[in-house]
Amino acid sequence: MQISGLFNEKKTVLSMEVFPPKKTSSIETIYSTLSDLQELRPDFISVTYGAGGNAGDTLTCDIASSIKYKYGIEPLAHLTCVNYTKAEIDIILDLLQQKGIENILALRGDINPDIPPKNEFRYASELVAYIKERGGFHVSGACYPEGHIASENLIGDIHNLKRKVDAGAEHLISQLFFDNSYYYSFLEKARIAGITVPIEAGIMPVVNKAQIERMVTLCGASLPAKFTKMMQRFEHSPEALRDAGIAYAVDQMVDLMTQGVDGIHLYTMNNSLIAKRIHASIAGLISRE
Repeated sequence: MQISGLFNEKKTVLSMEVFPPKKTSSIETIYSTLSDLQELRPDFISVTYGAGGNAGDTLTCDIASSIKYKYGIEPLAHLTCVNYTKAEIDIILDLLQQKGIENILALRGDINPDIPPKNEFRYASELVAYIKERGGFHVSGACYPEGHIASENLIGDIHNLKRKVDAGAEHLISQLFFDNSYYYSFLEKARIAGITVPIEAGIMPVVNKAQIERMVTLCGASLPAKFTKMMQRFEHSPEALRDAGIAYAVDQMVDLMTQGVDGIHLYTMNNSLIAKRIHASIAGLISRE
């Protein structure tokens, strides 16, 4: 099933994200997580690109295949391009097709200063166009409510996003944010720019201080005063911070649903316990839509 079609069937699409373990010896942990997430019946599950970093790495494809055929949930396979040639991307696309995966989240990928980029794909929009020209896949893209960390300003970033949509991206998932006002402002600007595809809001429940420090460094998300005070109040009590982080994420999600958001993409961090608690808090709202 093509993911964009889900938004014609439901008022609020609820999806989740998992990532492959860095060590193959830990592979069973991801399947244990997926077994737990299956009970929550998300509309789809995305799986980030494997840690192997080469075109022959099949971990993302294998997990996506299991999500579809073992757990009965539509998968969305991430695919990065900055470190691949077109020939290498073809290898990955062939494998995805063989596995019956039809939904791809096309990403540029992080630039590693120790690994020179291949330069056959400079931007995600070029990967989107390449996949659509080949055919056979539904393509999603990423968006950034506060602007991509490498962009000069939000307006320029939205113009780049429009290029990505014009290239064929049929659905967008946002980077995480902790202040819903940034998402609403971004959404308004995106619609004015002529971006009409469904835009899911990416929500990450923060359950420890190290996690938020790492994520802010990577994506540059702003921390509102309410969130900062929460972190300061509970940083020395892991259980209290976990509970507060879950409550904060639930509060964001309820507000987004109230405002008619297209969908919510929950970054689970492979923690099914937290995903279950969040889902329990909003399940009644979703079932009544």
